[in-house]
Amino acid sequence: MIRSLATLALLSAGCQWDGLGSRAATPFTGGDVGHGAQVMVAVGCGACHVIPGIAGARGVVGPPLQGFARRSYVGGEVPNTPSNLMQWLENPQSIEPHTAMPALGLDATQARDVAAFLYTLN
Repeated sequence: MIRSLATLALLSAGCQWDGLGSRAATPFTGGDVGHGAQVMVAVGCGACHVIPGIAGARGVVGPPLQGFARRSYVGGEVPNTPSNLMQWLENPQSIEPHTAMPALGLDATQARDVAAFLYTLN
């Protein structure tokens, strides 16, 4: 109950995620944490990132994603909010045109699910 109220407070205030854990990630983003992990494996996120909970994700091209839920910015450019993160996941160049992060072809549902997973990484 307390986590649900905290999540609702964050959403209504437009504040960034504060690492409440995986139980709160789904209501915070509307995504499916488990499916988000599957999407990350399928599109090969671990080729560029170290990702806790994703087997073989040991890439060093992009930043490690451990502690993502506590980060202030997405792509070093915009506040870490669910809508900004989902936009980044769908089209990173729309936020940072010169980023090395490729457009992975994620649709809105996949981006929401990956965001839910990333917000469990505190």
